[in-house]
Amino acid sequence: MTATESETCDVLIVGGGPGGSSCARGLRDSGLDVLIMDKATFPRDKVCAGWITPPVVDLLDLDLADYARDHALQPITRFRTGIIGGTTIETEYGKTVSYGIRRCEFDNYLLKRCGARTQLGTPLKTMECNENGWLINGSLQAKLVVGAGGHFCPVARELNQDHSSEKSVVLAQETEFELTPEQQSLCHVKPDTPELYFCRDLKGYGWCFYKDGYLNVGMGREGEKQLSAVRDEFTDYLDREGRVPKEILGKFKGHAYRLYGLQKRTIVDERVLLVGDAIGMASPQSGEGIRPAIETGFIAADVIRGCQQDYTKVRLAEYQDKLFQRFGEWSDHPEASLIPATLRQFLGRKLMSTQWFTRKVLLDRWFLQQHVSPLVHG
Repeated sequence: MTATESETCDVLIVGGGPGGSSCARGLRDSGLDVLIMDKATFPRDKVCAGWITPPVVDLLDLDLADYARDHALQPITRFRTGIIGGTTIETEYGKTVSYGIRRCEFDNYLLKRCGARTQLGTPLKTMECNENGWLINGSLQAKLVVGAGGHFCPVARELNQDHSSEKSVVLAQETEFELTPEQQSLCHVKPDTPELYFCRDLKGYGWCFYKDGYLNVGMGREGEKQLSAVRDEFTDYLDREGRVPKEILGKFKGHAYRLYGLQKRTIVDERVLLVGDAIGMASPQSGEGIRPAIETGFIAADVIRGCQQDYTKVRLAEYQDKLFQRFGEWSDHPEASLIPATLRQFLGRKLMSTQWFTRKVLLDRWFLQQHVSPLVHG
């Protein structure tokens, strides 16, 4: 169902990604009129390595057999990891610990089934506060606005005009394309084995992921202004090691996201709140943001239901409390450490060459987050 040009809604969600669609899904049967606005038309590209863990599958109540009929769904049973230019380790789980997905398919699937009305291909240009909530783009009246537009979310910019620092921001570049039979014979990345290669200074990592005929190669680094040069060093390494020939790689696309907890952000105010990457929810260790985006969407939906259309800052503060309970509070001094950076890097490189640390910490804890309990919501 498509929204008309001029109307009202109870809840306007700005951004149709996993955080926004999960918030909308959490509000189904609430009696609220929910509208999702996004500047893109779906399906749309999204820079992301693209995998989800079993807790995400459970949280979304995904029917894997149904999803796999029309979408890429690659079971992951092992990982290949290492330092760029160093030795590598293969870690075998003997069972499926994640699923590879294509974000263009996954996000579109979640948006279609969330149950909300949509207004796609429509950017948020203006939002003016009035006695009834917010006037959006001069024509849409909303009682509550949920900012779910990722790192560049216009609602997040409205709430954080005095917090323009790029501290804790990760820049990423990625290419994803379908391999021809000839290219498949030249590529040695196994479908069930994503490959993760960390920079020597441990400020970022590159990845290779082959799923359902599509190859995804990318690089992300914290605070890196010359990412293209680092990316080229990584793709040269892949070529030398015989993993992925450089000449088959497609055009790289860029993206940015903020790591959670490293900078204080305003996430609630009068009749407005933020979810997902609009807050900056990516894991500081792995950069993974799909699960926290989905969880914040459902937590926000629970709080919105409980507000009974009283969307004052005082009532919405419960959302921030629940978010901190789930993910921890902001760090006041994220860079403070008794261990010098050079020593941390030396220890990190040494540890990443051991099977125990690679499995128990790097993979189980940082990337798969197996220690994190399932979210209870609703």
